[in-house]
Formats: sequence, structure tokens, C-alpha cells
Amino acid sequence: MEQITIKKRSTPFQLLIFCILVILVIVFLTPVLFVLLNSFKGKLFISDNPFALPTSETFAGFTNYLNGIEKTGFFSAFGWSLFITVGSVLGILLFTSMTAYYITRVKSKFSSIIYYMFVFSMIVPFQMVMFTMSKLADSLKLNNPLGMVMLYVGFGAGLSVFMFTGFIKSIPIEIEEAAMIDGCNPLQTFFQVVLPILKPTAITVAILNAMWIWNDYLLPYLVIGISTRFKTIPVAVQYLIGSYGSKDMGAMMALLVLSIIPIVIFYLFCQKYIIEGVVAGAVKG
Repeated sequence: MEQITIKKRSTPFQLLIFCILVILVIVFLTPVLFVLLNSFKGKLFISDNPFALPTSETFAGFTNYLNGIEKTGFFSAFGWSLFITVGSVLGILLFTSMTAYYITRVKSKFSSIIYYMFVFSMIVPFQMVMFTMSKLADSLKLNNPLGMVMLYVGFGAGLSVFMFTGFIKSIPIEIEEAAMIDGCNPLQTFFQVVLPILKPTAITVAILNAMWIWNDYLLPYLVIGISTRFKTIPVAVQYLIGSYGSKDMGAMMALLVLSIIPIVIFYLFCQKYIIEGVVAGAVKG
């Protein structure tokens, strides 16, 4: 017997939602396409007609990429950005998950105060503390990649603790009690039982913080500066702006493309866990 499939017709509301999503995709992808096209144009032609496709006259090949890499020391900046991003994300995942576990399982006024301090840190704008922070970082000799990791762990802790706390509240306490009956101490219970369960939220926290740290310009600029060998990719791109407002737009566009590629690949690889992790972190105990 032939199998009969019934095709469900889309409702007007579903079609409207689909059209809105298509428009949003176009809106979000247009700037990326704009940067990609202009990265292959000669720097003198970008300002004249930035939205035009490269022609035989305006096409510069990979000259912009080579110039940008040579002028800024891109590979060195890429290495420092990678070190700071990976180190910061790993530190955030480890310390904030352990903090959230303590806050959730140890019921006391002290743990409540710690939790609300982390929540309050999400409310305070960075602009309110950036000058004090940069002065303190300079006094403590944190104006280096390792110091940047410590600063990012501090600034990323608020949201991460909040998300981990929400997820840990949904984990049945009986699982941890069974582990302790089997002889696990609190550290073993956390690393062997709780931490594997935290995988969806951990991946979400990693993605959000990685995208923020990789693309951040202001904090490295304030702490490390633009003239040191520790400059990150956003600072290296800014280095292409010379005195009296002169800009090598072609090299800037090329470096922006190179800086976008790693984080896009990382996001596409992990994006399926984002919704799962956000929903799980929103559970209230």
C-alpha cells in the first residue's frame, strides 16, 4: 500500500514570522557581506563606492590581507587574543561553576550575600568602573595577558554565576547524596557528578563569554594599550588608523574578515547548545 502523506499548510501567522526572520537574516548578514566585499577592493575605491561589487579596476586581490598582516603583526595579535580568550573562558567556567555550586548547596546569609553581589555586578555599567579598574590594574602589574585573564574572569563572573546557579537548582539533591554514600567527598561529587550534568549551560556560558572577550576592544586598550607587543586583534585593527585621521580601510576590512572567521566557526560548532543551556539556566529552584 502506498503511504499517503498529508502536507500541512502554513498559516498566515507562520508565513509572517518566516518573512520577518528572512528580513532579520538579511539585515544581520549585510554588514558582514559589506566587509567581505570591501576587503578585496583597493583602499582608494572603498570610500568612493562602498556598496559596489569589486571590478577589474577596483579588485585588489589579497593585497589588503597581506598589508594588514604585515603592518599590525596580525599573527602575534591572533595568538594573544587566543590565549586571553581561552584562558579567560576556562577560568570563568571553572571558578563560576564551583561558586554557583557552593551558593546553591550551602544555605547561609554569607552565600546569599555572595549571590546578590554577583547579580548586582551585572547591573553596574563598565563605564562606571573602567578608569578605577585601569588604574588598579596598572598598580598591580596586570597590564599583560595573564592579568587580562584575571580581569575577564572577574567581569564575566556575574552572568555566569547567575546561569550556573539557575541550572544547579534543578539538579536533584538525591544524585549528590548517592555519590556521597558511595564515598565521594564534595570536590569529587562536583567534578564527577555535577560538572558533567552542567554541560549544556557550560557550553552556553563558554560561547557568550568567548564572543565577548574575542571581540572586546575597550578593556585591552585601557589595560594593555596599543603600543605594546601584547595587543589583541581589535587593538591591532585600531592600529591601522594613523595620525590626522588617515586610515587604511582595505587592510582594516581584511583584518576584520580574518578576526570574524574563528569566532563564527566556534559559534556554528556550538550553537545547538545555546537554547538548551539558556532554558536550563532559567529554571528556578
